[in-house]
Amino acid sequence: MDITRTDSTPLKLAVVVASNREGRFAPVLAEWFRGRLAEHTGFAVDFVDLAEVELPTALSHRPAAAVRAELAKVSPVLDAADAFVVLTPEFNHSFPASLKSLIDWHFGEWQAKPVGFVSYGGMSGGLRAVEQLRLVFAEMHAVTIRDTVSFHNAHRDFDEDGRHRDPAGPDAAAKAMLDQLAWWAHALRDARTTRPYGA
Repeated sequence: MDITRTDSTPLKLAVVVASNREGRFAPVLAEWFRGRLAEHTGFAVDFVDLAEVELPTALSHRPAAAVRAELAKVSPVLDAADAFVVLTPEFNHSFPASLKSLIDWHFGEWQAKPVGFVSYGGMSGGLRAVEQLRLVFAEMHAVTIRDTVSFHNAHRDFDEDGRHRDPAGPDAAAKAMLDQLAWWAHALRDARTTRPYGA
């Protein structure tokens, strides 16, 4: 049964591309994931690419005009979202500072919403970054999805045209994660509609 068809209103999904480093591999994985989303009904998708956003690490209750302009690029998308997928590399056993800044500049936008993960890195496949993100998102009152999609030594897995050399495994992992994400997104959207969440 395709659980994404139980509600005719599309779920708003924000995909956060976390890497902003020079020479990043993230665009290849983002395009691969876009293809998996096209095969999964029920999501209206926005991509938030942190290479296109500059949020300072110094937080403020009165951000300057330049910071407000950067927040305007992302805050409405996060606020409107019913669910999130974070596409992240692993840097030094953790996740990028650009992602931490995005998370910390927001709070209510994450609350009572599900978060899935697509990660990549060396032998760990980015899973150490994901485990740390689970703790951070718990503090944001978000619900993280158990199943993830991870790429170990990801550069070896894709050809020069960005196609995965052996797609069956990662395609199945993406479907499983998105199925779980859709279930939680429907359940939590219905719950927030019935009773607003208060942290």
